[in-house]
Amino acid sequence: MTKPIYPWHVPAWEQLQQLRARMPHAILFYGAEGTGKADFIEAFAQSLLCENVRPDGSACGACVSCGWFEQHNHPDYRRVRPEALEDEPPAEGEDGAELDTRKSKSTKAPSKEIKIEQIRALSDFMNISTHRQGLRVVVVYPAEALNTPASNALLKTLEEPPPGTVFLLSSNSLDRLLPTILSRCRKFALPMPDHAAALAWLKEQGLPDADSWLREQGGAPLAALAQSESGNREDMDALLQVLARPGIDGALKAAEKLSKAALPSLVSWQQRWLYDVLSYKLSGKIRYYPRYEKELAVLAGKVHTANLMRAIKGTNERRAIADHPLSAKLFVEDMLLDYTACCA
Repeated sequence: MTKPIYPWHVPAWEQLQQLRARMPHAILFYGAEGTGKADFIEAFAQSLLCENVRPDGSACGACVSCGWFEQHNHPDYRRVRPEALEDEPPAEGEDGAELDTRKSKSTKAPSKEIKIEQIRALSDFMNISTHRQGLRVVVVYPAEALNTPASNALLKTLEEPPPGTVFLLSSNSLDRLLPTILSRCRKFALPMPDHAAALAWLKEQGLPDADSWLREQGGAPLAALAQSESGNREDMDALLQVLARPGIDGALKAAEKLSKAALPSLVSWQQRWLYDVLSYKLSGKIRYYPRYEKELAVLAGKVHTANLMRAIKGTNERRAIADHPLSAKLFVEDMLLDYTACCA
């Protein structure tokens, strides 16, 4: 089954077909997280390898190449991404999945980085002839997960690209990539869908209260759907209730329970809350949590802008360490007490 082209990506797909006549050796797709970039890129990768491409540029889904691709063992395709994102077993067959990141046999948490070994392993793949006399395709996502050694190794390959090879990279944040990598790629934007289109799609998926989910994820429909299925709405509501009525006692009581939640999610929810307070203070508009309009209006009216900016800066800094705190409970306590001080 070929990857879907979401309704909001149809214009971008049509624009992308214009590049086929003179295919760049590397294309960097960029846009907001949670909008379907990975599916878009894999659909394009399959179409580049397809032996009977449809008039609209999509893969036929029926040829030998499409069969291999859909079974995750196409010999002319490699996908490089962090171990933590792997959701499929290694493919079988002739070196079909040697570059897919393998699950660690140890008890260590799966890596969230793309490592240099994964990039170096591309050498053998790119030095042999293709199996179907077509292109060789390498997908890398998210590109900002490349650690420094891996970035440098990839850069060397992009500077001297092997013939017949196309690199497709994806990024949620261009400013986290090496400028030299950016300069070696043709950049291609995948815009955020408009609210109406994203909302219509979520309703088609049968998501109750789709508008709230969508707004809470900043308009990213796949992120909204994933969040609705994650089962952590209770944690979000518990945090938002503390943020809506800041106080030391409430912060300390909530920290114990919230320390068991996913800390990066807590930080992200608080970031959005603070941006809503700032937005309401400056423009009277709310983006993420309109169901808390009354509480946000009260906070916006009494919080000093300088304090608010400091709180936003502190939350941004916490985002960088949320995956590996020394103590989850102390992390949450510190986060909520700083917020309470900001609102005092």
